[in-house]
Amino acid sequence: MKKKAVYIAYTGGTIGMKHTDMGFAPVPGYLKDALNAQPEFQDSSLPELHLHEYSKLIDSSNVTPEHWNMIAEDIVARYDDYDGFVILHGTDTMAYSASALSFMLENLSKPVIFTGSQIPFSKLRSDARDNLIGAIQLAAYSEIPEVSLYFHNTLYRGNCSSKSDSSGFAAYQAPNYPALASVGVDITINRHQTLALPKAPLQLHKIKKTDIGTLHLFPGISADVLKNYLRQPVKGLILLTYGAGNIPSHDKELVEHIEDACKRGVVIVNCSQCLKGTVDMSAYETGSILAKAGVVNAKDMMLEACVTKLSWLLSQHQDPEKVRKLMSEDLRGELRL
Repeated sequence: MKKKAVYIAYTGGTIGMKHTDMGFAPVPGYLKDALNAQPEFQDSSLPELHLHEYSKLIDSSNVTPEHWNMIAEDIVARYDDYDGFVILHGTDTMAYSASALSFMLENLSKPVIFTGSQIPFSKLRSDARDNLIGAIQLAAYSEIPEVSLYFHNTLYRGNCSSKSDSSGFAAYQAPNYPALASVGVDITINRHQTLALPKAPLQLHKIKKTDIGTLHLFPGISADVLKNYLRQPVKGLILLTYGAGNIPSHDKELVEHIEDACKRGVVIVNCSQCLKGTVDMSAYETGSILAKAGVVNAKDMMLEACVTKLSWLLSQHQDPEKVRKLMSEDLRGELRL
């Protein structure tokens, strides 16, 4: 039987940093040398590995849609040559990148797994080794046909994940969707939670630069703030609302700005500030007023999924009504309800 092969794209992030006079920073070539020096990465039970270090390593705080396109194009170019893919990425925006690629890579039939670390590989107590080995094994042998995120012994659906801890090893959660796999003494894959294998070939749909924003509501927010957010060239806005999707409905000016923007073709999405749970715009008058205005219900989507899905849809479609319709539909497992 032919040995499995995994492509590892090292895009940047903490995992490959080394201590310098200016603090921790990416050092070209360091990660490859470090992996070659570790006996466990030469173990015969691992698949054949091909590590490709990007020529310009990316700090994840600087990630843009152009980087998402670059990573997606890299996968597509090598798609037929490997059984699975591991993307080494900085942790700050990893959930955004995993969400973005889930929408960009239509009919994905092989595992694409994002991972990284909270402590660099070069440090004694680093979580990099376990995260990378787990991601490699799942990429080679799980046959999970979707973009996912592996961290601290757990595999999450990429577009259901969110970073919830800035310093702990268990840095990610998927509050509204069960784990796709867990790694302990055994590797347990939750097959009933994974996406079905597609029948059509892989297609890449890039994300162009889109003019969207997010606005976090808070008690006493000025209607003028919202008005400024909704000015041209804004095409979409994610409104981070209270609880089950509520706004201060007594503020008639604020409501009018939302109604006017929807009529102008701005796609406004109602996303809850709560990490867990769903938006229900029929539960209270403070939420139903948004539904009447034409605001899209994000249901149980994470903010990262809302941002990337809206950006992707606005890149593909000019018609705001079509974008609103597709935002409400489950396209890549991002909506459980």
